[in-house]
Amino acid sequence: MTRKITKICCIGAGYVGGPTMSVIAKKCPEITVTVVDINQERIDQWNDSDLSKLPIYEPGLREIVQETRGKNLFFSTDVDKGIEEAEMIFISVNTPTKTYGKGKGQAADLKYVELCARNIAKIAKTDKIVVEKSTLPVRTAAAIKSILDNSGNGVNFEILSNPEFLAEGTAINDLFHADRVLIGGDDTPSGQEAKDSLSSIYEHWLPKERILQTNVWSSELSKLVANAFLAQRVSSINSISALCEKTDANIEEVSKAIGYDSRIGPKFLNASVGFGGSCFQKDILNLVYIARSFGLQEVADYWEQVIILNDYQKSRFVDHMITTLYNTVAGKKIVIYGWAFKKDTNDTRESAAIYVVDALLEENAEITVYDPQVSENKIYADLDYLDTRSPEENRKLLTVTDEPVKAAMEAHAIAILTEWDEFKNLDWQDIYKSMLKPAFVFDGRRLLNKETMDGIGFKYYKIGQK
Repeated sequence: MTRKITKICCIGAGYVGGPTMSVIAKKCPEITVTVVDINQERIDQWNDSDLSKLPIYEPGLREIVQETRGKNLFFSTDVDKGIEEAEMIFISVNTPTKTYGKGKGQAADLKYVELCARNIAKIAKTDKIVVEKSTLPVRTAAAIKSILDNSGNGVNFEILSNPEFLAEGTAINDLFHADRVLIGGDDTPSGQEAKDSLSSIYEHWLPKERILQTNVWSSELSKLVANAFLAQRVSSINSISALCEKTDANIEEVSKAIGYDSRIGPKFLNASVGFGGSCFQKDILNLVYIARSFGLQEVADYWEQVIILNDYQKSRFVDHMITTLYNTVAGKKIVIYGWAFKKDTNDTRESAAIYVVDALLEENAEITVYDPQVSENKIYADLDYLDTRSPEENRKLLTVTDEPVKAAMEAHAIAILTEWDEFKNLDWQDIYKSMLKPAFVFDGRRLLNKETMDGIGFKYYKIGQK
């Protein structure tokens, strides 16, 4: 018999927890959903009456929060109360790549997940289904289970793995129309009951055949492998973009030609300055670490090459900018359009812009940044985190603006690093007039039309063609 869930708690109010729980609240009005986080500022933003202040920008999210918040969707800093009252608890906390110790630079840092598990173990007085929703390495469920089973409160815990496959910028649509939902758990009677309970939530809006039940290992590994395969496609086409620039081939034509092959398909074949985001790099590094830990050196080397090529694409872009600008950018004004790792999100994790700008600042360029959704504080925080130079130097060399056209005044060059649609509609004629000549545009997202830009008078470079 499936256990009917009426109260859900999600620990972590970030890019996964917030949108996922909002959609569950909308689609399951009979379930009370509480999202908890120790970050008071973030919870205040989720509760703000001005919906433009939500901490996450995601098309369609505001409307859902407006409809459900205060009815069956709640945001709170009272983590313990959330745990105590819920029958099902989602763990959606951050799992960054380790920056210290064993596995540094590759293994996932599970300290936040472990803290969650210990807190659940301490607070829980009734049986709970615990769902790992963060992007986690294989065997995390086993670690959570071990902590919970030794809690000593006599509570029965079932641990499920339910990896998210959201693409930021389309997360709400991805949740509404998921290709598949993966639920990994034990094959015991109570494990099966827990899997069915979670499945019944998703069945409110998704056909049953799209909800796949597996063992925990398969579920966890499938998440890493899915992202690794997608990132591999991006790095593959980016490697060919470098070849196109040395020949007379056009990467767009090559992508289109191979994308017509039904065995390959057209998705994730857009050449760019490189992939970013919280998942691709982290998950591949995790896969590499797991492969190495089992002595599978060749497997690890194979997947690591996807990351190496992504880094190469970013450094190649910077090198091309410097070479084109007469081998020096010192004291030159360069305007950056876009800081988010892709359009329709305010997430900047692993964004190509951070690394491109950091390299240009090392060459003493003077940078002005415009992004329609990323705040000035976030841009400076991203640069400060790299610790390449002091926060004071970052603020001296880099300016943030909210006027993209005005920013181009007296600029030597513009680099497009996020594919925001609005960049296509800027008054490029006006921009050209106000720039120093020759006026350079480096299009790292292949957003604009080469003939049009050449016609205006720009020295225009589009990644992937000569």
